[in-house]
Amino acid sequence: MSRPTVLVVNAGSSSIKLRLLDGDDRLVATTDLAADRHGFDEAELRAFLHGGRPDVVGHRVVHGGRRFRRATLVDADVRAALEDLTVLAPLHQPAALSGIDHVRDVLPDVPSVACFDTTFHVDLPDAAATYALPREWLQRWPIRRYGFHGLSHAYASRRVAQLLGRDVADLCAVDGGRSVDTTMGFTPLEGLVMATRSGSIDPGLVLWLQQQGGLSADEVEEGLEHHAGLLGLGGTSDLRELLDDPCDDDARLALAVYVHRIAGSVAAMTASLGGLDALVFTAGVGEHSVPVRRLVAERLEFLGVALDPAANATVDGDADVSAQSARVRSVVLEAREDLQIARECRAALASS
Repeated sequence: MSRPTVLVVNAGSSSIKLRLLDGDDRLVATTDLAADRHGFDEAELRAFLHGGRPDVVGHRVVHGGRRFRRATLVDADVRAALEDLTVLAPLHQPAALSGIDHVRDVLPDVPSVACFDTTFHVDLPDAAATYALPREWLQRWPIRRYGFHGLSHAYASRRVAQLLGRDVADLCAVDGGRSVDTTMGFTPLEGLVMATRSGSIDPGLVLWLQQQGGLSADEVEEGLEHHAGLLGLGGTSDLRELLDDPCDDDARLALAVYVHRIAGSVAAMTASLGGLDALVFTAGVGEHSVPVRRLVAERLEFLGVALDPAANATVDGDADVSAQSARVRSVVLEAREDLQIARECRAALASS
């Protein structure tokens, strides 16, 4: 009996990635649709599905909270619970919900499965998952470090193990395929500097902005989510533009802060692991930015990271770009969240 075909709906804040995979995980059709918080054009989805009808639809959902610890078939109760989590992921959760709704309208008889970025981190050690907050707060509310990008981490940890022939660890600190630490926490705002998001900041700064700066909670949220990060420092959310303008002081500062945070986080994750086997560069910047990989590697030379300049400059697809003498392997991987989502969808169907 052949495995189910899967339509993967990967909803981001500005686009929806559609991938149709056959039972052997071969790409049958692929497209990216423009989208916003309100969704995308259903006519474009109908046109895309002329390439084939899936047996199941897998949706990337950023936040699963405490309730959702594995991929879950979507019904009215599950959808309502996902909407309740919107406050914890205001950039991404609405996009995922709109994707679920649009697909239900177009494919009402095809089961949908929610696949969570938080699932990979559900068994974080208590020391990594716990905030040092008043005990009554932790008992009253579901406050913990949830971690995100888990679908990408799950795929990357398996794929790099295949390439190198052994279990390894990546920036989400992964030991033997298990997440032991991560940079993102209660919401996706914590962690590295991002295109429009600030990443980790002193919580005292948030209080100061409200108490002394006179900003409302909504204004602080809007600034940290949509006007900070690379955009706030460099005037653009496009890293390529910053790299193309090295003489601009704002661009230089934005790039320096960006790389500084990445290198510092890698070092912190290495401490959680007690050592580093491999450093994985993946997703948009990791896959495609030669200078960012070089700058990060230079900052991490003390850990044994070193790149082969020629391999780094010419990499195409999944590859080891380490210098021959490097103690730590550096690997570039194509992000394939679609494969992880298809895997989780089939498991959810089999257990339903």
